[in-house]
Amino acid sequence: MATGTTASSPSMNWKVGDRPVHRMGYGAMHLTGPGMWGPPENPEAAKALLRTAVHELGVTFIDTADSYGPAFNEQIIREALHPYPDNLVICTKGGMLRSGPNDWGHGPGTKPYIVGLGRPAYLRQQVELSLRNLGLDCIDLYQLHRIDPMVPLADQLGELAVLREQGKIRHIGLSGQPGITVEQLDAASAITDIHAVESLYNIADRESDSMVDITRDRGIAFIPWFPLGHGDLVGPRGELANAAARLGVTSAQLCLAWLLRRSPNILLIPGTTSVEHLRQNVAAQDVRMSESEWDSIEAISEKIANWRPEPSGTEESVA
Repeated sequence: MATGTTASSPSMNWKVGDRPVHRMGYGAMHLTGPGMWGPPENPEAAKALLRTAVHELGVTFIDTADSYGPAFNEQIIREALHPYPDNLVICTKGGMLRSGPNDWGHGPGTKPYIVGLGRPAYLRQQVELSLRNLGLDCIDLYQLHRIDPMVPLADQLGELAVLREQGKIRHIGLSGQPGITVEQLDAASAITDIHAVESLYNIADRESDSMVDITRDRGIAFIPWFPLGHGDLVGPRGELANAAARLGVTSAQLCLAWLLRRSPNILLIPGTTSVEHLRQNVAAQDVRMSESEWDSIEAISEKIANWRPEPSGTEESVA
């Protein structure tokens, strides 16, 4: 493990509202079938991984969504961990449609199917289904998975606020495809308290830099999805992998450690189906490097190509 001199070690604790969490969390999305569709190919292995994360490695924050599976992801979490430890915070999301296992493709000639549905009645239904699938009476953090441009934001968040008043949601967050803008956060905060923002962000894709700082200053958790990028960032033949090898760590550990160092409000949700990779990811919290080493890693990462999903443009046909 790389060691070096840093001004201080990053704190590993944050609060989502009144719920303390360890900042090294777990993103459960890949514990489903191919294309995040259907049940996991090996349910027992999926449950074993979740138990290792929570009961052995100290993970207290798990990120999921009703669209992962759909529903199967929430169900496997319940099967693995219910009754839940008192310190476990589960974040789930609703308000984004699925059409099949290929709708989030990003290969040549494909365009991701990213369609929000924020009608209040639909959001209420999805919250009720998530409560049942997870085996919860109250969801600690519920995020609007995508802001629906065809429904007033006040109606979308207003319904979630009513569900919070009814004790079915504890805290509300926003998730963006690919990110939440400052204008969206300000508009949402004028409607209800927002305790988390989830956007695409990693060492090579830093378009949400300002949002990280804004949420930090407001005491809001920032949850980066694609924390390891997609493709070249942690690939085995890239420049970052070569630099990581020289430092005695993996490229994934570098990316995660950089995020932990970037800001104290960042909660990490790296996903994996491998217990070995899970252990490696959690060990990223122990990576320590000098300022000059971090500068070198950032310079390498700036040259790496990024992929960003964009809306499919079909919202008007379904909203």
